[in-house]
Amino acid sequence: MGKRGWRELDESDVRVRPGRRGSRPRSKRRPEHADAQDAMVVAVDRGRWTCALGGDPQHIVVAMRARELGRSPIVVGDHVGLVGDTSGRPDTLARIVRLTERTSVLRRTADDTDPYERVVVANAEQLIIVTALADPPPRPGFIDRCLVAAYAGGLTPVLCLTKADLASPDEWIEAYSGFAMPVIATRFDEEPEELRERLTGRVSALVGHSGVGKSTLVNRLAPEAARATGEVSGVGKGRHISTSVVAMALPDPGRGWVVDTPGIRSFGLAHVTPDDLVAAFEGFDEAAEECPPNCGHLGGSEDPDCHLDTFVAEGGGSAEQLASLRHLLLSRAGRDS
Repeated sequence: MGKRGWRELDESDVRVRPGRRGSRPRSKRRPEHADAQDAMVVAVDRGRWTCALGGDPQHIVVAMRARELGRSPIVVGDHVGLVGDTSGRPDTLARIVRLTERTSVLRRTADDTDPYERVVVANAEQLIIVTALADPPPRPGFIDRCLVAAYAGGLTPVLCLTKADLASPDEWIEAYSGFAMPVIATRFDEEPEELRERLTGRVSALVGHSGVGKSTLVNRLAPEAARATGEVSGVGKGRHISTSVVAMALPDPGRGWVVDTPGIRSFGLAHVTPDDLVAAFEGFDEAAEECPPNCGHLGGSEDPDCHLDTFVAEGGGSAEQLASLRHLLLSRAGRDS
């Protein structure tokens, strides 16, 4: 039989080469991991995440991140799902296969021009801003920037004034009275009972400059946990940790968590917009919708038509709140009020 033209060929003339034995098409579906156990990340160290299984500080598990999570940042305070060996025995590893949606995020940038946000702590309910009344003296600029970061991230700020045995806290309590923010004063010669009550049953992040007495507070609030921060379970080479952020469980009754953040000395606020701050003051966000385009909400000669002035004049908000808001807006912009 002579050769046939290509127009005369049909599927019976085509030889299909079989694929490799046992091969099957790849699926983009990720495993659901219905059996994953809930845990809270309490420390991060060189590609290993230390987790409290079920939020129990007595059941510590070391885990690695599953490949399907990619490079998603997982930080202290995150709630995750674990599979694999969750016994917590030495030299064992679980896998983090799920990251739960966050309820709050404490972020910062390296400076006010850096577009890259760094997530410091996730799911904290409170930001405890620790400031000494003396030795070293208070730094209102740092306090203001912490307030901005708290409001923008959905955390409730609490101002903790230490070393009240060296100087009176009255001036600073008055200075921040317009923020409707709890202000707690502590002394070296007394137990921090008011602060302890405020922390009970909550996840709280602590920030403060070196020398303000934050470590002293942590040691009093969680003595057993504080002593163990250098002994978080490691893998392969004994027990080691070099992370700068650690969550420590408060003792019973009414257990809570304190997240120590010794590496944070300043907050770059490049990620915070004026609208983020306005939204933190009840009722002001709706009023700001009546402002002209590109209003910076500063009032005066800079924003003479800012509707927030009218809102306050008509009794919709207090003048003290507006002054506090504008104080933070100026601080966010790196300007003195």
